[in-house]
Amino acid sequence: QVQLAESGGGLVQAGGSLRLSCAASGPTSHMYAIAWFRQAPGKEREFVASVNWRGGNTYYADSVKGRFTISRDNGRDNAQAAYLVMNNLNPEDTAIYYCAAAIEMYRFNSGTPDYWGQGTQVTVSS
Repeated sequence: QVQLAESGGGLVQAGGSLRLSCAASGPTSHMYAIAWFRQAPGKEREFVASVNWRGGNTYYADSVKGRFTISRDNGRDNAQAAYLVMNNLNPEDTAIYYCAAAIEMYRFNSGTPDYWGQGTQVTVSS
């Protein structure tokens, strides 16, 4: 069992930056890859970025490449943190951002990770 808790969302002006955090806990949480997804009003949830369990491999949606950076801190076996630094935000980035965990990264491709967080709202004003 893995528990995920997001934080760091808020309201920011276009061109600004935010850093989202995802606290992952559980006896096997260090074995899981972490991803961020987002869901804008009236749209389907979409993949944003992912990082493998070691932190060495990262992947990004084309829409955020060069602006967003994902990373993770495997401080302890049963508690880790993942981050999403978002720069040069624009109103199209407004969404609820969800942290997700999966043993196999291919699960992110299908939008079916093993665990989901509750989400944090990001609003970018123009």
